[in-house]
Amino acid sequence: MNTTTFNRRDFIKAAGATAAFLPTFSVLSQEYKAETIGPAQDQVNVGVIGYGAEGQILVDAAIKIPGVRIKAVCDIWPYHRQKARGLGRLGHDVTSKTVYEDYREMLEKEDKNIDAVIIATPDWMHAEHTNYCLKAGKHVYCEKEMSNSLEKAASMVKAQRETGKILQIGHQRRSNPRYMHAINRVIRESNMLGRVTHAYGQWNRSVAPFIKDHPRLDIPIETLQKYGYENMEQFRNWRWFAKYGGGPMVDLGSHQIDLFFWVWDCVPISVTAIGGNDYYNRQMNDNVMAMYEFKTKEGKINRAYYQVLTTSSRGGFYEQFMGEDGSLTIAEIAARGNTVQREVRAGGPEESQWVEFAKQGLVVQPKKAVSREVTSNVAVDARVTAAADGWPLPVDLLKPAHMPHLENFFDAVRSNNPKLLNCPADLAYESAVAVLAANTSVAERKTIYFKPEEFHV
Repeated sequence: MNTTTFNRRDFIKAAGATAAFLPTFSVLSQEYKAETIGPAQDQVNVGVIGYGAEGQILVDAAIKIPGVRIKAVCDIWPYHRQKARGLGRLGHDVTSKTVYEDYREMLEKEDKNIDAVIIATPDWMHAEHTNYCLKAGKHVYCEKEMSNSLEKAASMVKAQRETGKILQIGHQRRSNPRYMHAINRVIRESNMLGRVTHAYGQWNRSVAPFIKDHPRLDIPIETLQKYGYENMEQFRNWRWFAKYGGGPMVDLGSHQIDLFFWVWDCVPISVTAIGGNDYYNRQMNDNVMAMYEFKTKEGKINRAYYQVLTTSSRGGFYEQFMGEDGSLTIAEIAARGNTVQREVRAGGPEESQWVEFAKQGLVVQPKKAVSREVTSNVAVDARVTAAADGWPLPVDLLKPAHMPHLENFFDAVRSNNPKLLNCPADLAYESAVAVLAANTSVAERKTIYFKPEEFHV
């Protein structure tokens, strides 16, 4: 796995940004304030392909970055194009004349006005849109998953290499300062958790019916068919159809399974997954439970368990990394997970050692221990050790979740340096291999064993 340069760069950036931390709760990233936006040098002019829910989230984050201007938007749905015209009221250069149905027309007419393109279309179109933009001389920020096809994902890696343009894949946790602090400083630099032997991740959602809109908003059937959809149901719920997406495992799991690669700095050797279409009458699995095995560079075997449910939101979404000396619970929303817990055992780390970690700004020392009462009607098994209090991470993100990753992308664009990227295409391809294999394991009801060369293009 060729990620040495990437990991060292991540560590340097995270360590430098947090070196001045005091052992009190602090904030790494400054909160975005609207009044700070103004003229900036090195302006980057941006086109957008796909202005649905995710596209709007990305644009909302991008327009908060000084020097970024939205010049044109493309979407096949008139309803989304109408929304895009509203960007002009926010001071951007989007008008009725710079909103398009066809991305080729946008790139042809706006060629001199666009430096980079944000792509937030259904997975099956990522490769076509990305490769076309790269070959047209544009830098690209493409949402994850790269594709629902490994062949298409590989073509994106090749197109980036051939053109030399910047290609960032939207695994935004890779640029989140709290994740960078936790993984690079807490887990790696300080070795607070000891050897991390296991990991766990989940993304659980409640029951939800197919999305349906008022018929007056429907795209004409001839337009849908022109772009590869049979009807509005497929267009609006593309993640559930094999032609267009990979189901919840790919859509949601790709974010978190990518973290296993980051923490252990290696690729898995196998995945065993079970699941099925047990609740809905849909093409893609509505629940998947997957076990990955990793072999580290030191020859150790580590295991990670991941589940995605669409029938219960119990526990929501978060990740845990469990080591011999401590465990980390973390989530993109800090309220769901933001603590490191010391392992209380014979020969384990002393609390005084963790106090020193707190003084170094790695964690925040709990202000007060949790009180525990001993009552006469409770018998405690002597083999059970009471859990230690959680030590919060001293880093939070007071910006839109995607904003740091977009900032990283635009920094790379301005310097024309792909090495600055936190999630270049070849790195994202590795997790695409693993995530798509989980669906294969479910379908074929067998363990999938990986060869190292499968993770490289």
